[in-house]
Order: sequence, then C-alpha cells, then structure tokens
Amino acid sequence: MSDARLLSVLIPAVGGQGGGVLLEWIVDAALADGLQVHGTSIPGVAQRTGSTTYYVELFTEPDSGAEPPAFSLYPVPGALDVLLAPEFLEIGRMIELGFPSPDRTTIIASTHRLYSIHEKIATGRGVYPIEDLHAAARAFSMTLYAFDALALAREHGTEANAVLLGALAGSGVLPIRVDAYRDAIRAKGVQVAANLRGFDAGLAVATQLRGPAEAGAGSSARNGTRSEPAPAGPQTAAAADPALERRMAEFPAELRPTLETAIARLVDYQDRRYVERYLERLRPFAGDPELARVVARHLAVWMTYEDAIRVAQLKTRASRFERIRREKGALRGEIVVTDFLKPDLDEIYGILPHRLVAPFARWAERRWPHGRPAFGQHVKTTTVLGYLRVWMLTLLRPLRPISHRAHEEHARMDQWLTALARCAGWDKALALEVARGAQLVKGYGDVRRRMRAHLDRLLASVLRAAECEGANGGGFEASRELAARYRVLVLQGPDGEARAAALAERVLTRLAAADRAGALASLADA
Repeated sequence: MSDARLLSVLIPAVGGQGGGVLLEWIVDAALADGLQVHGTSIPGVAQRTGSTTYYVELFTEPDSGAEPPAFSLYPVPGALDVLLAPEFLEIGRMIELGFPSPDRTTIIASTHRLYSIHEKIATGRGVYPIEDLHAAARAFSMTLYAFDALALAREHGTEANAVLLGALAGSGVLPIRVDAYRDAIRAKGVQVAANLRGFDAGLAVATQLRGPAEAGAGSSARNGTRSEPAPAGPQTAAAADPALERRMAEFPAELRPTLETAIARLVDYQDRRYVERYLERLRPFAGDPELARVVARHLAVWMTYEDAIRVAQLKTRASRFERIRREKGALRGEIVVTDFLKPDLDEIYGILPHRLVAPFARWAERRWPHGRPAFGQHVKTTTVLGYLRVWMLTLLRPLRPISHRAHEEHARMDQWLTALARCAGWDKALALEVARGAQLVKGYGDVRRRMRAHLDRLLASVLRAAECEGANGGGFEASRELAARYRVLVLQGPDGEARAAALAERVLTRLAAADRAGALASLADA
C-alpha cells in the first residue's frame, strides 16, 4: 500500500438537516476525481434526542490499481481530520466523545443553534453558553471555520448543507477539485440551482477565512473564525418624541441603552401613556444606576406580558409572513400558515374589563384551583377568515389597561416594587437579588400561575428573613442568599421548585430561632 494517508470526515447532524445528502455529495465528488472513498451513516432520532452521524474516509492516492485501503466504518477518537458540523452544539458533543484533536482536526461549523430538549425544558435560561462553545471549538481544532451557514442559506434561498459543502471545498482540506463538488450537486439532480448558489456562498466565506486561518496555524491564536456583526439596535420612539427624550434625560446616562429598548417595546405594546407609567415606576430607583438597570429591564419585560391581544398582534404582522416566506424559500409561491392556539379560561376572560369578569374569575379559581379548561383550535392565518379571526383581537388593545389580566399583573408588579424599595433601604445587594426575582414571572396558563405563586413566596420569605436578620443585629447575608438560591432552583424546573419551597421553610425556621449560622449552612448545602 502507498504511504498516502487516509483522510477522515465526520458529520454530526440533527435529524432533517440534510446530513445524508451532504455525505453523498462528498462521496460523489471524490469518486468523480478518481479517489477511493467510503461513506457510512449511523441514523439517529430527530429533535436532538439521538446521535445522527455520517462518516467519510478518503484515500488521498488516486485509484491506480494499487491495493485498496481498509476503510473503517467509524471514526477513531483523536484521529479525525475534518469535523463538519451543521449545528454548533454538535461540536461540543463530538469533543465530549473525544473525536477532534487540536493537532489534526479542521473544524467547519455553522454557528446557528437548534436547541436541545434539555435546553428547552429548563424554566430559566437553559441554553448552553455560545461563548463556551466557541472556546471549545478553538481549543480542539487545528483550524476553525465558524460562520452562520443557516443565515447565509436563507439569504441565498437554499439549504445550510450546500453552504457547508462550499465551505469544505473552500478550506482546501480535502484533495477534491471545486468543480467536482459542483458536478456532484448537478448529478444529484435536486434543487440544483439553489444548491449551487449555497455552495458558492460557502466557498466564498471559506476562501475569505482561509488566509487568516492558515496564517495563524500553529500559534496560540491559530484558529480562523468569522464573527458575525451584531444586529442594529431598535429604533426607539424616544428618538422621535422630544417629551420622551426629556423624560429619559432625568435618568442616569448609563440607563439610556436599556431605556431606549424598553420604550420602543412599550410603545409597540400599548402607547405613550404606558411609557409614562413605566418611567414613574422606575423613578424611585434612579439614584442607583446598577439597581435601576436591573429594575428597568425586568419591569419592561413584565409590563409587556403576552396576553391574547399581544399574541394576535404578533401573529398578524406582515413581517411575520414575510419571514416565513423567506425561511421556507417561498418568496413567490403561496404559503399556508396554521397557528395552533390553546387559550385557557384565564386568557379568554383576562382581556375583558376587570369589573365585568372579576366575580366569574373568583368563581373559576374556586371551581378549577389546579388549572383552567383550555380550548384548542387550529387557525389558518393565511386565509381571510382565519386572519380576521385573530386580527380582530388586536382591536381590544385600547381596553387592555382596564382588563382583568392587567389588574392582576400590575397589582403584582406594585407588590414587587414595594418589596424592592423596602429592601433597598436595608441593603443594596439584597435589593438587587429581589429585583432579579422578577425573572420568575414567565410562561402561560398554569405555568404562569405557578411562577407568580413562586414570586409571591420569594418576596414573603425574603422579607421575613430580612426582618429576622435585622432584629438580631446581623447583616443580610442569609436573606440575599435565600433570594438568589430560591430563584436559581425554581428556574431549574419542577424538581427545583419543590426544593426551593423546602429551602425557604428551613431557612426561615432557623432564622426565627436566631440560628443564623444554621440558616447559612442550609443555604450552602442547597
């Protein structure tokens, strides 16, 4: 056998990303160039619940009658030449399995994310930090080509696998001619024009990155990566309203970026008077920029809670249908959009005037204490009747301030702000943790009712704990830690919610007995 070595390519894919087609393109291109190649696949399960991998081994010596190599059906950890990842978390999964090597592996990856089941089920932010993935990709690659292939594909009306094939060709890591890749696409006979556009786009990106990537090889900064530009900030209503500009000038300059985003969001959600209400609520905390920034962010999110009116507003926007057309590549064809809606009783009567439905709401809470009935429906919002059925809800927007849902939400906001002001008078760090507690208010239906109850419990427990610590002449360390730990546990999901409630009970029992050390020990063990 010749001394020419085998090159290995591993494609870890998510179901439905076209990893099998990508494998066939690579194999067909190698065969077209007279190279000996073998490809195999291990099909898995879609939705990130199983491993779906495709593997190619390529003999770099042209087929000239020499003894054929012994191809493997599976990659060898640490001996991988190319890792071609259609989704960025797949890099982390392959690193965990030990496949890439910083001395050998070229990683070509799309930086977009398709979130895993574990990331989605967390009540709080369960998304794996993209910065950690970038750091891992740099650490375990000889050369790194990282860019958003999905965005590039959408821009050119094609699929990400075609873009990644172009990036593979542009990297030059495999001894296959660029035209051989194009011939493989043509031979496949599926969406040829679109796939060639995607291939050329990926080829251009990799060619652009290739110089810096190779120039840095072998040094501490040996990876060539592409940083996508940050999206431009929203155009705020304040920029066009001198009165709002004057109101914003009353707050510290450090708050301006947060206020600009918040005001744009609030005006889009309701109106200018709603912004005035927001700024009045924020004013008592303006003296402390750090605390005010946290309050401003969470208050803006809370005040734009997604009721049925807001959902209808978002689902009937022209920009939404344009985005769907663009993502599905149906810019000139007809599309059918079916919205799966399941409002429960609270969401239905929540948009009606509070005085009208308050008695019924109290009865419904007694009748269904653990969840209200829901009414599932499928609405085709691309039909005239379906669109009007949803759009007519947006006409109730002027009535939102007197709605039952508004009455309930704003009462809790005021409760949170009152507790926050009280804590700020005791200890700034405690106030910051209580401010972050508003992160618990999220979700719809039963989830939102459960999370609001947790916020109520957090506020009551932290205030009681602070009163006990203040009465005993100590600091507020236990109260601060209780607020932080309770929030973190609840955001971990249903199991964490039970642990949070039990923790609050233990800590309060200890503090009531003047056992501050025991309370801190319970928090440390949580």
